[in-house]
Amino acid sequence: MKLKIKPKLIFLLLLFFAFFLRIYSLNWDQSNHLHPDERMITMVSEKIRFPPLSSSMSLSQKIQTIFSPTSSLNPQFFAYGSFPIYLLRFTSYLLSFINPSFGTYLYQNLVGRLLSALFDTFSLLLIFKITLSVFKDKKIAFLSALFYTLSFFPIQLSHFYAVDTLLNFFILLTLYRIILFYEKQSLKNAFFISFALALALTTKISATLLILSLGTGLVVAFLLSLKKQIFGLEISFIKKLKTYLEKTVHPKYWTTTRLKKIKKLFLHTFLIFLFAVPLLFIFQPFAFLDFPLFWRQINEQRAMTKDAFVFPYTLQYVNTTPYLYHLKNIFLWGMGPLLSLLSFSGLAFTLFKLVKGLLTPGNEESEGKQLILFSFFISYFTVTGLFAVKFMRYCLPLYPLLSILAANLLINLSKKFPKKPFLLASSLFLILHLLYFFSFFNIYSAPNTRVQATTWIENNVPSGSVILREHWDDGLPLGHYQAYELVDLPLYNPDADPQKWDQINFDLQRGDYLILASNRLYTPLSKLTDCPNLPSHRCYQKTAKYYQDLFAGKLGYQQVAEFTSYPSILGIAINDQSADESFTVYDHPKVTILKKTSR
Repeated sequence: MKLKIKPKLIFLLLLFFAFFLRIYSLNWDQSNHLHPDERMITMVSEKIRFPPLSSSMSLSQKIQTIFSPTSSLNPQFFAYGSFPIYLLRFTSYLLSFINPSFGTYLYQNLVGRLLSALFDTFSLLLIFKITLSVFKDKKIAFLSALFYTLSFFPIQLSHFYAVDTLLNFFILLTLYRIILFYEKQSLKNAFFISFALALALTTKISATLLILSLGTGLVVAFLLSLKKQIFGLEISFIKKLKTYLEKTVHPKYWTTTRLKKIKKLFLHTFLIFLFAVPLLFIFQPFAFLDFPLFWRQINEQRAMTKDAFVFPYTLQYVNTTPYLYHLKNIFLWGMGPLLSLLSFSGLAFTLFKLVKGLLTPGNEESEGKQLILFSFFISYFTVTGLFAVKFMRYCLPLYPLLSILAANLLINLSKKFPKKPFLLASSLFLILHLLYFFSFFNIYSAPNTRVQATTWIENNVPSGSVILREHWDDGLPLGHYQAYELVDLPLYNPDADPQKWDQINFDLQRGDYLILASNRLYTPLSKLTDCPNLPSHRCYQKTAKYYQDLFAGKLGYQQVAEFTSYPSILGIAINDQSADESFTVYDHPKVTILKKTSR
């Protein structure tokens, strides 16, 4: 009996450990709302109200009021799906009966962060179930969940409510339901695919790539059953391949039995999309009822993915290398070098075994399920990797699959090498990875750098001082301060605009302090200097020279304080300022404060 309970108990402990990592220091910004996407979602959610209905209204008037585009239920914000917004509003409303503060803007984001942590923790269950279904090995399933638990990037995103962990969960849920549908085509499994897919799409539209995995799951059963029949013959490989192709296109292959299966397949496919339509309406009604606004905002997001010059905050991605940029950030920061190396090796190993297996009979069920996972992995990375804008969070759906591939490789290696040397090597690998992992986790053990900087300003900057800040960044000091005159420098404005430099030079003359709240502006703008190859309004040679002179002390300002929270352990710090900006700028940006030394 103990043997049956023990694995479940171990996995339960893993879930609690994963949840602890995701809620540790959940209020890392001390309710200052320092994540812009989370801030926007919270503001939109707070405005959601059930419209007032009077008793004198007829039923049709009430329905029209509720579902009108002007209804207070309409988020009027579709950069993300509506489901996370309604979920946050509903959950915070329920929790407000326990503590009214949870229903307010100030603390509603903490409710969102708790939801984000819960969904990411529940993703471990789906990772375990998917892995167990595909490889039929509990060791691989448990290890894949452990590797995802010990990947830092999902933990960081669990500290934000920016829909990423919800999207990741619903993508995994859809893939799992597709795998179950692949095992057994039924009305029940078709409905649950629709349900999961609708939740994914109404969380973020990028989940449309799941449709390719659905298509893969619907056709591989036929192709693999034919493969089993042909490749079991005692003939040369070339003849096997020729026979396979001939039978695939030959009318005789499509017998009455197979035609019945195809009809059933098409029926279920039709039902999946038929079920999905009302579910999409339920979870995101105003995408239909306010379609012009929905379509316009979706196209704005689409334009951003194609052009890094569209918004100031995406200029960091100009001239970044497709695919390699994402791989670099996964390798160095998202998973860490050791776990990434194991994952990428696991990708090559599993793909090689899959291709080899497709050419030999047997193991068709596992191969079909692997094809479902690989179809999503490859299509998602192919499309996302080509985006002009490359936020690290775009690749979160790859992390569970990379964890599964790493676990598959490690368990297969354990079967090929002597037990003691392999155990020693595995232990060393785990220890080194844990050191790297906890160096990043330590970020949440210290106050946020912007909070530290605000305290320093309160204690050291005299009342009445003129504080210069950079626009398009979270200004410091945090909060509302009437004791200081706060001035924003328009550094994103085109260099060719003479008013930009007239204004900046004027402000530099009268300023007392200048605060760089992060590297959001100076890192990308210092690189955009190749004017012949840049749009005229996005070349910043003068701005780059401004930053060079500022840091060299040539503008009359000298650094008096700096606040950093680099990943560190055992006294060793890892400078991650070269990481994707979105990895550092929210929860541990580098803050620099400069003081005017001459007038």
